[in-house]
Amino acid sequence: MPKAGKRYLEARGKVNREAKYSLDEALDLLQETGKAKFDETVEVAMRLGVDPKYPDQQVRGSVVLPHGTGKGVRVLVFAKGEKEKEAQEAGADFTGSDELIAKIQGGWLDFDKAVATPDMMGAVGKIGKLLGPRGLMPNPKVGTVTFDVARAVRDLKGGKVEFRVDKTATLHAGIGKVSFGREKIRENFTAFFDAIMKAKPSGAKGTYIRTLSVATTMGPGIRLNTSSLTAAK
Repeated sequence: MPKAGKRYLEARGKVNREAKYSLDEALDLLQETGKAKFDETVEVAMRLGVDPKYPDQQVRGSVVLPHGTGKGVRVLVFAKGEKEKEAQEAGADFTGSDELIAKIQGGWLDFDKAVATPDMMGAVGKIGKLLGPRGLMPNPKVGTVTFDVARAVRDLKGGKVEFRVDKTATLHAGIGKVSFGREKIRENFTAFFDAIMKAKPSGAKGTYIRTLSVATTMGPGIRLNTSSLTAAK
């Protein structure tokens, strides 16, 4: 079993793993524990009170974080004619139709997000087995199948985060960088948390958010007091 590094052990020593912190306390600890030599991502992990095997207990959606994620996003748009032009003007990195599909079939996947106009989805479906497992398939539920391609591109470039509960009822997402500072991280966290609350499915019973923690890429998990957060909503 690999030994933990000195920096991690120092950071872990600042966090009581049995305690549940307020959001303000957690934000302070993130700044204290995010001391790696690179700009660490601030990550959120939640365990939800849902059973994802049932259709009425799925949690999926997206949210545009007010201060973005701090990460560059390469956006590809499947579109033709005027819609392709709109996507280019909005800042899309790659645009096209059949030629892009052929390129992807050949093994090219050097992009982070994909958008498609509805009329392109029949053709895009041919590469669904390549895009789906990598989380790259356009989906109307998260706003990436749309004729408003300009807005979709701007949202993705500006910090749109997609979320989806996994089969263990857990959900993960990056909500910014340590360098953002306390207040920007707070605003991004609040936007993300609000989106999860609004996405509560009709079939969810009992406690919706079972556990919630935040951490930097290389730092220890910091558990939050979920009761105070949900009461505030």
